Amino acid sequence: MDKFIEKIEKNKIAIIRTWISSPRVIKIIRNYSINEDLLVKRYSFGFLEHYILLIRVDEKTQNCPVIIDFLKYLKKQNLRVNELFTLFSAFKESLIDFAFKTELQSLELFEKINFYFEKIFSSVLDIYAKSIVQVENALNKSIDIVDKYVIMSRTDIKGIITSVSSAFCKISGYEAYELIGKSHNIIRHKDMPKELFENLWKTIKSGNMWQGEIKNLKKNNEFYWVKTTIHPTFDNAGNITGYDAIREDITSQKELVSQQNLLVEQSKSAALGEMISMIAHQWRQPLQAVSILIQKLPLLKMIKGEVSDEMLDDVVFEVRKQLDYMSKTIDDFRDYFKPNKKKEEVYIKNVIDKSIDFLSYLFKLNSISVKYKNDSTSQIEIYLNEIVQVFINLAKNSCDAMIERNTQDRQINIFSYEKNDRLFVEFEDNAGGIKDKVIEKIFDPYFSTKTNKNGTGLGLYMSKTIIEQHSLGKIDVYNTNTGTKFVIQLPLNRS
Repeated sequence: MDKFIEKIEKNKIAIIRTWISSPRVIKIIRNYSINEDLLVKRYSFGFLEHYILLIRVDEKTQNCPVIIDFLKYLKKQNLRVNELFTLFSAFKESLIDFAFKTELQSLELFEKINFYFEKIFSSVLDIYAKSIVQVENALNKSIDIVDKYVIMSRTDIKGIITSVSSAFCKISGYEAYELIGKSHNIIRHKDMPKELFENLWKTIKSGNMWQGEIKNLKKNNEFYWVKTTIHPTFDNAGNITGYDAIREDITSQKELVSQQNLLVEQSKSAALGEMISMIAHQWRQPLQAVSILIQKLPLLKMIKGEVSDEMLDDVVFEVRKQLDYMSKTIDDFRDYFKPNKKKEEVYIKNVIDKSIDFLSYLFKLNSISVKYKNDSTSQIEIYLNEIVQVFINLAKNSCDAMIERNTQDRQINIFSYEKNDRLFVEFEDNAGGIKDKVIEKIFDPYFSTKTNKNGTGLGLYMSKTIIEQHSLGKIDVYNTNTGTKFVIQLPLNRS
């Protein structure tokens, strides 16, 4: 249903056209001389948005001023109840038609469309059965609720503010009298591009709805972010008389995204440092070999008086072999530290083997034994490079803990297997475990257990983020008798 709602939000005009162009709706419009422009531009968009809101937050219809105002208008046209049902049934049919066009049709979806239609129509009937005075009272009550909680403003055709809600005043820091009669430029933030507002005005002046995210300026020079929807308002002749704007405060969401982006950038820097460190480890041995080979030539010349062509070719061949290995190392690390744009189908054994290979020299240098057992035979769809980085990070953390604690008989055991249509990967070491009071915090950003101050506290946080980006992915940590065990779960792509 969420995917269907996302599609609806991007295709509102197409759905409304299908609805209003229904022969049964056209007949009602003609029989009651309903202004079609007014129906489309003033009421239909609001009704469709309320339908979306009903599904998302289970909002009650009678608390929606748009619906009450719509029904008030239809009641004044003396629309009969059966024709009201026809009008709203055509709306439901337009949604079903849209589901087929977008190839999202399913029995479950149709059942939900019917469920929400019945829910909204039962409330509509309840309101419609009341007198116009009762409807107006309900509308006034709803307006009070909207004024308190919805960030709204109304402007004339030139963008001069004519009314604002209490919620608008609260978030902006202005009093109503400081805003009414002023241009909306009073809250425009300098960070917002000129082109955005040019597009905004072009859209609403043509009679269409505009939606977007805007950064606004408060009276105290602070800022706030809002998701904004602007509708033109029309008179009975279909002429634009002004613009209504409804906003949702998304400041906290924007701040979270900003913090996430900062963490990602810092994590990239940390990963780059790790990559350089690993390359240095991988290069140390071939560089030593090249150095010995080069020193061999002058030593032979000093002993024998000359260097034969055969010996020179042999040294050049060996040097080239070592340099080729170093070049391949660079290519491998470069490829596996690029972010993936698409998921790839792979066997988990190949992924873990590659991760272990990256750290092979580090394991050898620090006398760490790595044992890997694989019982998985299915392919899995993953962002390959990101998962490689997770495995490298877990293995590297175990290595660092063993070195820091001077662990004897250092071991890392890795086990991959399948259970209940999920892939499990276990990383277990014998580095002594994590203290109970901090184990619940290790996935927090900037939290590190490393006492040598070399830890950024970003590795495990980003590892958790990467795993959770895979549908239903999960990572847990436990203390064992001898160390720490990380358990990763990923869904298997079985049809």
